Order: sequence, then C-alpha cells, then structure tokens
Amino acid sequence: MVDAPANQPIRSYTEFWPYYLREHARPETRALHYFGTTAAVLAVLAALATGRLWIALLALVAGYGPAWIAHFFVEKNRPATFTYPIWSILSDFRMTWSWATGHLGEELVRAGISHERR
Repeated sequence: MVDAPANQPIRSYTEFWPYYLREHARPETRALHYFGTTAAVLAVLAALATGRLWIALLALVAGYGPAWIAHFFVEKNRPATFTYPIWSILSDFRMTWSWATGHLGEELVRAGISHERR
C-alpha cells in the first residue's frame, strides 16, 4: 500500500487510487457512487441518442449528487473531486467497473480497508 506523506499533495495516480478507496471505505458510500456513476452514464447516452444535449447536464447532477451526499452524510469526509478532479472521476469509473466485474474486494484489501468495511 502506497501512502502520500501527511499534508503533502498526492503526486501520482498510483498514490491516489488507494487513497481514493480509503475515502470510500463504507459500502454505503460506494453504493451511492455506483448509482450516481451509472445514472450519469445513462444521462449522457440519452443525450446522444435523442440529440437533446441539454440532457447531458443532468449527468453532472446525477453523478455528483449521490456522491457528495455519500461523502457529507455517510463517510463524513471531503470529496476528493475538490482537490483531484480528473483522478477522482477516473477513479469513480474504475471503482464502479471493479465492483461490477467482481474485482473490487481485492482492490480494497490492497488499500488496507478492513473486512468489516468491505
């Protein structure tokens, strides 16, 4: 497990990924992220399918709404999006894909998340 030094910026995505997972340690937080990420993708696809690009704006609300609710009320931490926006959105998709394909458990173990929180 790679940790960034306390109060030091994370300098690589290799350092960021385990940090991101630890910031999403509670299963409820991750579930709200899966929901939001899926809803955002569906909104973008709907916008493309219908030609109504304004629907794509719903992707922002659909994606960030549940995620921020999870951070503020479930995990009680600050969303990584505020500090690392690109790595954070990439990690939302990576975490959702890892969960959907059954590989998230091993990622959580590598990030040091205890069995009770998986």
